[in-house]
Amino acid sequence: MTTEFDILIRAARLRAQPDKLFQIGIRDGKVAVMAETLDGRGEVEIDAGGGLVTESFVNPHLHLCKVYTLQMMDEIALQDYHGEGMGKAMTAIEQAARIKEQYDAGWIIENVRKALALAAVYGNTHIRAFADVDSKAKLEGIKALLQAKEEFKGVVDVQVVAFAQDGIVREPGTANLLVEAMQMGADVAGGIPWIEYTEADIVEHVQVVFETAERFDADVSMLVDDAGDPGLRSLEVMAVEAIQRGWQGRALAHHARAQSMYPTPYLQKVAALLKQAQMGVVTDPHTGPLHARVSELLEEGVLVCLGQDDISDAYYPFGRNNMLEVAFLASHLLWMTTAAERETLYDMITTRPAKAMNVADFGLAEGAVANLVVLHEDNVVDALRYHHAPAAVVSHGKLVDVKKYRRMANLP
Repeated sequence: MTTEFDILIRAARLRAQPDKLFQIGIRDGKVAVMAETLDGRGEVEIDAGGGLVTESFVNPHLHLCKVYTLQMMDEIALQDYHGEGMGKAMTAIEQAARIKEQYDAGWIIENVRKALALAAVYGNTHIRAFADVDSKAKLEGIKALLQAKEEFKGVVDVQVVAFAQDGIVREPGTANLLVEAMQMGADVAGGIPWIEYTEADIVEHVQVVFETAERFDADVSMLVDDAGDPGLRSLEVMAVEAIQRGWQGRALAHHARAQSMYPTPYLQKVAALLKQAQMGVVTDPHTGPLHARVSELLEEGVLVCLGQDDISDAYYPFGRNNMLEVAFLASHLLWMTTAAERETLYDMITTRPAKAMNVADFGLAEGAVANLVVLHEDNVVDALRYHHAPAAVVSHGKLVDVKKYRRMANLP
C-alpha cells in the first residue's frame, strides 16, 4: 500500500548518517517517517539530490524594530560601539536612541517585512525579536512587530520581546510600558540591566523584568554586561534572580561581552549559576569587538547559541537573517574550525537556540514539527563555507514559497 504525504523529500543526507540517503515523509505538519526506503508519494515532492537536510535555522536575538535604520542617522553610535575595548558602549546606545524620536509603526513595519522575508528565504523559521519600549519609542515598535508576527505566521515564527533598551530606573515610565506591551500581546519580557547607573538600580531593573514575566507567565530575555568593563555583574544578578524565582529554563542572557575580561575563577562561578538557572547565553561576536567566552562556557556545559543581533542599524551595517553566514563569521572570530567545532556551530544556529527559546517539538526526528531546510551542499563545512540560501525551506509542515519572499526582500 502506498503511503500518502503532504511533502516527501527524497535522497536526503542527514548530518548524523552522512554515508546514507533517506526519504522524509511529512504529514499534518509533522515529520511522519524517516527511512532509507519508503513506499510513498507526496502531494509535493522534493529531490534533495544528496544534499543535507537539517532542522531549520533559529535566530534568538534580533533588534527587529531597528532594521534598516542606519541610513536614517549618522555613524557616531557605530563608531562608539565598535571602539577599542567597547568603553563607549553606553554612549553608543544613547546616541542610537535618537532614531526613536522618529518611531512610527507605519514605516517600521515596511522594514520588518523585508527582514522577515529574508529570514524565510534563508530558512530562518524562528526569531526572538526585540522591540524597544521607552519614552521615545513608546509602543510603536511593538505595534509593528505584532503586526508582522501575524502576517508571517506559519512561515517565520516571531517571539516579540518588549525590551527596555534605555533602562527602567533611569527611564521613568518604562515599567508601565513593559506591562502595556505584554497586555498587547508581546511574548517575552526584556531588559538591559547593566545600563543602569548603580548596582542597586541594576538589581531593581532585573526584578522589574522578572516581575513582569511572572505576571504574564512569560519568558525573560536580557542584554547583560555589553561593554568592556570586567566589573559588570548583571549576568550573575540575572541568574540568581531566575533561580530564586523558580524561572529555571525560562530566562535567556544575551551578549555578556564583559566575560571576555573576567578572571577564570569568577567565570566558572557564573557558569555554575547559569547551569543551575538552566539559562542559556546568546553571543553575537560579529557585532562587537568583545564577546562571551564561548569555548569555556561550552566546556562547562552551558547552553550557548548564536544570534544575528542587528541588520543595518546603528550597531551593525550588514546582516541578512542568514544564520549560516552568522556561524561562518563566528567560526573565525571564535576559532571554531575543527570538524567537531563546525558541528557545534551548526547546533548553535539550530537546536541550541530552539531550546533556549523553548520552541516546542523542534528537531529533525519523527513526530517533530516539520521545520527543516534542504541545502545545496552535502556537508556542514561547505554549508558554512558558502552560506547559500537553502534549495528548499519547510516551515510548520508547509513548503515556503521562496520566490514570493525573494521578491518581497528585493532579491534577484
